[in-house]
Amino acid sequence: MLLTDWLHSRRVRYLLGGTALLFAVFALLRGAFLIGFADFDAMGGIDRERIVEAVGIGLRFDLRLAILMMLPVALLAFLPRANLVRCGLVRGLSRLYLGLAILFVLLVYVLDFGHYDYLGLRINSTILRFLGNKDISAGMLWQSYPVLQITAGWLAASVLVLWAAIRLERRLLDRPARVRPTISRAAVGAFALAILTLLGLIGRLTSINPSNPVPLRWSDAFVSGNSAVGALGLNPVIFIYDTIRTPQETFDRAQVAKHYELMTRYLGVTQPDPEKLNVTRHIGPQPHRLQFQRTPNVVFVMLESLGASRVGSFGNPLNPTPNLDAIARDGWLFRNFHVPVSGTAKTVWASITGIPDAARAESATRNPFISNQHTVINALKEHRKVYAIGGSAGWANMNALIQSSIDGIELVEEGGWKSPNDDVWGISDLNLFRESSALLKDDAKKRPFFAYIQTAGNHRPYTIPADNEGFEIRKPSLQEVQDASFQDVDQYNAVRLLDHNIGRLMEIAKRDGWFDNTIFVLFGDHNGRISRLPFMPPAFEQLNLESTHVPAVIYAPKLLKPRVFEEAASLVDLLPTVAGLLGVEYRNGALGRDVQLPAPEGERAVHVILREGAFPLIGAVTRNFLVQMNHDGSHATMHDLASKTPTDNVADAHPEEFARLAALARGLHETSRFMMYDNRRAAQ
Repeated sequence: MLLTDWLHSRRVRYLLGGTALLFAVFALLRGAFLIGFADFDAMGGIDRERIVEAVGIGLRFDLRLAILMMLPVALLAFLPRANLVRCGLVRGLSRLYLGLAILFVLLVYVLDFGHYDYLGLRINSTILRFLGNKDISAGMLWQSYPVLQITAGWLAASVLVLWAAIRLERRLLDRPARVRPTISRAAVGAFALAILTLLGLIGRLTSINPSNPVPLRWSDAFVSGNSAVGALGLNPVIFIYDTIRTPQETFDRAQVAKHYELMTRYLGVTQPDPEKLNVTRHIGPQPHRLQFQRTPNVVFVMLESLGASRVGSFGNPLNPTPNLDAIARDGWLFRNFHVPVSGTAKTVWASITGIPDAARAESATRNPFISNQHTVINALKEHRKVYAIGGSAGWANMNALIQSSIDGIELVEEGGWKSPNDDVWGISDLNLFRESSALLKDDAKKRPFFAYIQTAGNHRPYTIPADNEGFEIRKPSLQEVQDASFQDVDQYNAVRLLDHNIGRLMEIAKRDGWFDNTIFVLFGDHNGRISRLPFMPPAFEQLNLESTHVPAVIYAPKLLKPRVFEEAASLVDLLPTVAGLLGVEYRNGALGRDVQLPAPEGERAVHVILREGAFPLIGAVTRNFLVQMNHDGSHATMHDLASKTPTDNVADAHPEEFARLAALARGLHETSRFMMYDNRRAAQ
């Protein structure tokens, strides 16, 4: 039959057989790692299911590597005239390529085994550091390992695998053709191979969102947060490639030391150490802690792409957020609240770690060397911990940070919900709220919970689900919505839908019985691209502060009286502030501070990054001023946020405030970069 005739193709069978051969080799090497190198002692207390899951993830990486190695062979196999079947020269090139590829890949495995035996870490791009001291490194290897025997074993194994590949090639390609090639058979075969290849590279057979097929990533290996278990799920060749792509920029120690005294005062470090650059503080229960009979729940709700300019409380003329406005009136409203830098993954990073994402390449969540962070969340020892996202947490490798940093976290994501996906971002926000409540409500009667709910509906393609509990689309003119900071009518309605769903969340919490004893922390993760802001001070548009200026409310009407904070506050301050309300003791090696404590610097100042990249534009912002500069401190300027001409440099008019904020801007930035590495947890 035409649908299966392509399976009789000599070239197809050879490619499938070659892939299977390489996969079997990599699976055997994974078994060798499990038997000879895996640190099972460090996995104590980890469920066997987690260990099996990690190994399964590793096997899928092995399959990906096998497919990638065979792709050049596939190209040579299907050349129109001179190909593997017809041309000896092409077959020779294929054998040469496979021989070199096998030599290289098996060498990486040998180095990986040695690297793990020596350091307890799978091989990654940091191995390149040994090249800086080639003589010493070579001497250490020669004196520590049987180099000649290992080399002989590597070469012998490479020859054996190449011999098997050549034998497979001769057996399958040199036999007579069983079917006559036709255009229809070729089309069916090409389509089938493409689908199989795509599935193998993605590494998933289920929970694939066709609109956003997130492939398996290194972060998926860290399913338990335990580094020894995570090691079972990595493929050394793929992992070294991933880590080489991650720039190892770290931080400027000299600049950290230069600003250390200033930053210890800012942070309230009680035991400064200029040699070790200690920034860690141990914070005890605060006098302003809440008085309660039952420990409150805590629910963080990240409001996707919601800037302050899109909220009625900040003067938006179209009144798009009546539910959030009502919450703001009855809660703690932060009028000058900033995320350190625009971007969803960067907001997830900062909100969990308390450190601005000062990475100059991709987001910090994509860096496997710093995904294991201390977080104040772990001080909530009584609380069940749940992270809920409607789509995939593998995007930007956020799942590595979440699972490696938060003890006992239950990560629920795409594929774990009952509701169907509505678009590229997974299930709708409304269904996310419904199912999150269903997950938490019964257990909440026995113990408190901490839930981080990451919304996504206010993001292109701005889907309006059919199941929306009475939400009605409005159709103002394009001019009206653009004058109110929206790009178009779809974005305006997406913000309204987000607000509608926040109102439903509060109703669901009341219905399910956990509203009264819950502290809700709602915050925008960044602003979407703006159009015009005639209703806001010009500084926000002209100085690009609108991208970091977001709404933030702490809402617990049964526990907190309404309050408005006018001083500047930051996303990194939220967890310490909640910890202060709960009266817990916690370790803090990050930049965030409890907003109820006096700011040692006087007028509270927070860090912002207004231009990303290799040469960022950094700043310190207060309620009244912004000081900004290049990352190296050059071209520093000061701006009055209330001015009608905010781009004017007013440094000369306020020399003392300019000097104070200029020093803070540089100190906050350099210290943030340092903290991203200093705040790492020891391997578990």
